[in-house]
Amino acid sequence: MPLHMIKLCVGVAKVETLERRAAKGDWLTVNTRMTPKRAPEIEDGGSIFWVMKGSVTCRMPILDITTKGEGKASMCLIKLSPEVIRTAPQARRPFQGWRYLEPKDAPPDLSSLDAGDMPEDLAKQLREMGAW
Repeated sequence: MPLHMIKLCVGVAKVETLERRAAKGDWLTVNTRMTPKRAPEIEDGGSIFWVMKGSVTCRMPILDITTKGEGKASMCLIKLSPEVIRTAPQARRPFQGWRYLEPKDAPPDLSSLDAGDMPEDLAKQLREMGAW
């Protein structure tokens, strides 16, 4: 099973905004300071899960991870697919940088839950109550 990453989506409050930006070609490369030591596992079908307003709300498949430069000037570039896949809301506290996310801890995709046309806020409330 592929390994995933989780990161705060700074500057974006709604999945719709991220979808529009990804369709335009924005947000397709994420720059980080540290290169993941487990990059081959992530590149083998992993995704980056985005935390917006305290909840994991969506993911984007990771296509490639490369490191540019050497030493203190090095930078990791994570190339993402333009496809934004909505996930079941999952509460997360703020954190710096990114974290590994094991597949067993990742929220399921909404398409696999048959959420229909349910508003995102309602789905989040139902999930928090344990009713969905």
